[in-house]
Amino acid sequence: QVQLVESGGGLVQAGGSLRLSCATSEVIFKINVMGWYRQAPGKQRDLVARITWVGNTNYADSVKGRFTISRDNAKNTVYLQMNSLKPEDTAVYYCNAVIGYQEVWGQGTLVTVSS
Repeated sequence: QVQLVESGGGLVQAGGSLRLSCATSEVIFKINVMGWYRQAPGKQRDLVARITWVGNTNYADSVKGRFTISRDNAKNTVYLQMNSLKPEDTAVYYCNAVIGYQEVWGQGTLVTVSS
């Protein structure tokens, strides 16, 4: 079915910015909801942001005003623009897609925020 490939993770200094990408093997309009989740060591996987196929968005309180989720329909790609990064943002970030009864996860990309 659908495959998700994340990219854009890496090491960044506190206060810096980073953009994550999630490329899908399916057209965006066929995916009900796409989202970004993150999981730090010893913690559960939590929702960061999500976007529906009609463009409605939701954000975790901890990232509101700093992160922005968006999409490029022509490229079938969802992005997560992360600004004003903090050390507490350090985690493995996972792309997620829901299509009907199916839920698909990407392999994850590591984001490390220093200082």
